[in-house]
Amino acid sequence: MRNFAELSRVDGTKFFIIHRGRVPINPFQSMATRIRLQRHGRKGYAFYSIVIADVRAPRDGKFTEKIGTYNPNTNPATVDLNFERALHWVECGAQPTDTVRNILSDEGVLLMKHLRGGVKKGAFDEAAAQSKFEAWKQEKDSKSAAFVGKLAEAKKSALAARLEAEKATNAKIAEKVAEKKAAAAQAAAEAAAETAEEQVEEVTATEEAVVEA
Repeated sequence: MRNFAELSRVDGTKFFIIHRGRVPINPFQSMATRIRLQRHGRKGYAFYSIVIADVRAPRDGKFTEKIGTYNPNTNPATVDLNFERALHWVECGAQPTDTVRNILSDEGVLLMKHLRGGVKKGAFDEAAAQSKFEAWKQEKDSKSAAFVGKLAEAKKSALAARLEAEKATNAKIAEKVAEKKAAAAQAAAEAAAETAEEQVEEVTATEEAVVEA
């Protein structure tokens, strides 16, 4: 005997899940649904939408639903993910690409799927599952904050080192400029002294000529 469960997609269209005995048939598994990245942006600065698409669809073509964005140009990479929709599609059997799998793992979607599976099997209750997830999330957030702090400190140190290098370079330039100015001043003084000496010699010669006359 078959049982039918009526469900609705996001766009409002209806579909049915067929139950044979106690095992439901997942309608999405036959569709070969993928969770993958769709590229945007210019050359050298690409960012991506995280989308649900049929495996037969072109790489950057039509998709069923957009569930987030991924920007690898920042450090660390920026992810904006609709957690509930991502979890929904993973539980429906949609297969993520390798990059998306890493994103879902880092965001805790795969962990939550595992925990909800444990609840269904009776290994623990929902409260315990949520507690485990919150503990993981707290540890992850702490590590992320520490990583961002290290990046900021490294950036600060690099900036300080660059400023010191610029100061040293500017000091050398100033020293060379001062040396050139000093050399020019000395040359001018020597030239002035020679001119004065020549003038004195001319005056002396003139006076001697007058006396002889």
